[in-house]
Amino acid sequence: MKWRFVALGVVALAVAGGIAGFLLQRQIGDAMFKRAAAENVGRDRSAELADGLHVFVCGSGSPMPDPSRAGPCVGVLAGRHALLFDAGSGGPRRLQRMGFPVGRLEKLYLTHLHSDHFDGLGELMLQAWVGGSRTTPLPIAGPEGVGEVVGGFNMAYRIDSTYRTAHHGSAVAKPAGFGGAAEVIPLPTGPGKTAVLLDEGDLKITVIAVDHAPVSPSFGYRIDYKDRSVVLSGDTVYSADLVAASKDVDLMLHEALKPEMVIEVRDAASNSKQPHIAKVMGDILDYHASPEDAARAASEAGARMLVLYHIVPPLPSSFLDAAFLGDAPKLFSGPIKVAEDGLLISMPAGGSGIEQIMAR
Repeated sequence: MKWRFVALGVVALAVAGGIAGFLLQRQIGDAMFKRAAAENVGRDRSAELADGLHVFVCGSGSPMPDPSRAGPCVGVLAGRHALLFDAGSGGPRRLQRMGFPVGRLEKLYLTHLHSDHFDGLGELMLQAWVGGSRTTPLPIAGPEGVGEVVGGFNMAYRIDSTYRTAHHGSAVAKPAGFGGAAEVIPLPTGPGKTAVLLDEGDLKITVIAVDHAPVSPSFGYRIDYKDRSVVLSGDTVYSADLVAASKDVDLMLHEALKPEMVIEVRDAASNSKQPHIAKVMGDILDYHASPEDAARAASEAGARMLVLYHIVPPLPSSFLDAAFLGDAPKLFSGPIKVAEDGLLISMPAGGSGIEQIMAR
């Protein structure tokens, strides 16, 4: 009998709490919003991070519709240097929510000119311009043709830029800081098809030619800051040149496509009488790396950790990660992770630690 009264009391309290919550929903919502605004608006996560190399996965998806992944986008903090690699649709917005200092972004590097790697460029230019009160256009470096892409975005957003300046004033939306300024990266012809783009103080950035035919040129990048390092593959099949340029890297971010899953999608499209979709699914099989290819590359390079991104096909649940990885864990003995948007990988200088944080 005693426990019955206790149970009734608990139920009564729960009901009372539910009623109170409903009646005070507006007040509670106001308080929650004020707290969230105070904690997140204008937050610069770089101020909270130790000196080192920090990788913000702002987009781990592909051109295929994916409700949980933006297009390819990776932010890198190297000490006080703020860099971005690719700007897929939705990626720049995710980047800002992660606390990356978009307003002091130094440069965007494009891996290649497939549209899913730059279709968020308009939103990035706007955030970097107004959010950082830029006085010069954002430098955007990429392969031959980058000038045409950047020029197109500048033209498309020109009218909007005049409205922003008229509304917010030239002290905030400085006309001279609008848009992007293209920089062509020549095809690397050095050893292993690499070239050093920047070597200043503790920061070194190397471009690597990779194989994504018929898309050419297509680049990967290596970033070294003090004693920490990361390689981004861009879109590529298994690449011996990428492996050679990735020797002893702390972190390898490698694209990955699961052929067996893509074939299932292809066959489903064919059975649904969508031959054009089936054709595309069949075509993409020959110019992407499988999870096993990525694991082999990481193992041969001596990488300490492997993170897969540019995930094809979309994975609606992390429960599918093991099926996606397949035999990759047998080929690479280090930790392997299927990237999610909002993943922050932190590598403090002067140590060997690699910390994973979800910074959505």
